[in-house]
Amino acid sequence: MTAPDSVAARAGRALSWSLINTIASRLGTFAIGIVLARILGPQEFGTFAVALLALFAVLSFSELGVSLAIVRWPGDPREIAPTVTTISVVTGTVLFLLVLAGAPVYTAAMGAPQATEVIRLLAVNILISGLLATPAALMQREFQAGRRMVVDQVGTWTGSVLSIVLALAGMGAMSLAIGRLAGAFASGVLFVAFVPRGLRFGFDRAVARRLLGFGLPLAGSSIVVFAVTYLDQLIVGGALGSVALGFYLYAFNLSSWPVNILSQPVRQVAPAAFARLQHDPPAMRRSFTASTGLLAAVTLPICLVLTGAAEPLVRFLYGAAWAPAADALVWLGLFAAVRVMFQLVYDYFVVLGSTRIVFAVQVVWLIALLPAVYAGATLAGIAGAAAAQLAVALLVVLPWYLWELRRCGIPIGGLARQIASPALAAVPVGAVGYLAQAWIPLDIAALAVVGVVLLAALAVQARRVKATIRELKTVGAEPAEPREVPTP
Repeated sequence: MTAPDSVAARAGRALSWSLINTIASRLGTFAIGIVLARILGPQEFGTFAVALLALFAVLSFSELGVSLAIVRWPGDPREIAPTVTTISVVTGTVLFLLVLAGAPVYTAAMGAPQATEVIRLLAVNILISGLLATPAALMQREFQAGRRMVVDQVGTWTGSVLSIVLALAGMGAMSLAIGRLAGAFASGVLFVAFVPRGLRFGFDRAVARRLLGFGLPLAGSSIVVFAVTYLDQLIVGGALGSVALGFYLYAFNLSSWPVNILSQPVRQVAPAAFARLQHDPPAMRRSFTASTGLLAAVTLPICLVLTGAAEPLVRFLYGAAWAPAADALVWLGLFAAVRVMFQLVYDYFVVLGSTRIVFAVQVVWLIALLPAVYAGATLAGIAGAAAAQLAVALLVVLPWYLWELRRCGIPIGGLARQIASPALAAVPVGAVGYLAQAWIPLDIAALAVVGVVLLAALAVQARRVKATIRELKTVGAEPAEPREVPTP
C-alpha cells in the first residue's frame, strides 16, 4: 500500500497542480499575445524580441547554477539556503550592472539601437531573479506546485494586462518591458510570503565550494543551452533584421506550445522526483522511460499539427500581416517534438550529477548549429534557419543522447517502443493538416478539420496515457528490494 507521503503521491499531486498552472498561464498569455501581435505589429515586437534575447541570455546563468543544488541536496536544504541566496544576489547584481553598460553595444550589433532602453529596463528582472532563486528552488523541492500556481498566475496576469493597457496607449515595445517587470515584482512578493526562509543571507566557505563545484559546470552548460536555444534567433536578428526576428519569434513561440504546456509541468516535477529515487536506480530508470512515453503520446500529434497546418494557423491567430511566420513554423513544429524529449534527458542527467555530459553535448550541439543556422538563414531566410535547427538535432544531438542513455542503463529498445505508438498516431494528423491547408481555402474550416483528426488521435492515445500514469504512480511506492526488519 502506497504511503500518503510517498514520492509518487507527492510528485503526482505536484504534477497535477503544475499542469493546471501551465495550461492556465499559457492560455492566458497566448490570448494576450494574439492581442499584442495585432496591436504592435512585427516591427515593435521585433524590437522587444531583441531586448528579450539579452535578458534570457543573462538569466540562463545568473545564479551560477547553485539554486538547483537545493532541489537535489541529499540533506536538509536549509543548511545551504543562506549561501545559495548570497551567491545568487551578488552574481545577479554584477550582471545587472554589466547589462546596463553593454546594452548599446549589443543593440548596435543587432541593428536595433531603439531596443537599448528596453533592455536596461528589463535588466531589473535580473536582480529580482537573483533574490528569488532560493525561494523558488525550495518551493520546487517540496512539491509546492499549488502555491507556485498562485505565484505564476498573479505574475502572468499582472504583467500581461498592464502590457495591453500600455500598448493601447502607444508605448510600443516599452509596454512589454514594463509589463514583464511588473509581473516579476508581483511574483516576487508572493515568493517571499510563501517561502520566507528562502531569503536568509549567509556564507559558508565549505558549502560554497560544494555548491560551485556542482553549479559551475551546470551554469556553463546553461550558457550553452541558452546559445543552443536562442542562437537561431540571434542569427536571424543579426542577418535578417528585427522584423524577420519578429516573424521568427512568433513562429518559435507557437511551436513552443507543446513544450511549454505539456513538457514544462513534467520538468517542474521530474527533477525532484528523480532526485528522490536516487537510492533506487532501477526505479529511476523506469520513471524516466515511462515519462518519455507519456510526453510523446501527448506532444507528437500536436507538433505535427503545427507543421502540417502552419499557414492557416498563423493567419487565423495573428492576422495576414504575420503570414511569413508560417515558413519557419513548418520546421519548428517538428523541432518542438525533439525539444520535448531533449529537455527530459537534460533533467535526468542533471539529477544523476552528470553535468559534464550535459555540457559536452550542448557544446557540440552549439558548434554544429552555428554554421548550419547561418547558412540556412542566408540561403533560405527564416525557413532555412528553422530547418537547420531540426537537422542538427536529429543528426548530431539525438545519436549522442541515445548513446549516453544506453551507458546509464536506459534500454534504447524500451524507449523506442514508448515512442513508436505516438509517432504512428501523429503522422496522419500532420498529413491531414497539410492536405487541409492546400485544399480548403477558408482558414477556420481547414483548422476545424485538422482539430477533429487531432482529437481522434489523442483519444486513441488516451488509454495508453492512463496506463503510463498508473505506472509512474507505482514507481518509488515500494522499496527497490525487500529489507529485513531489525530485531529490537
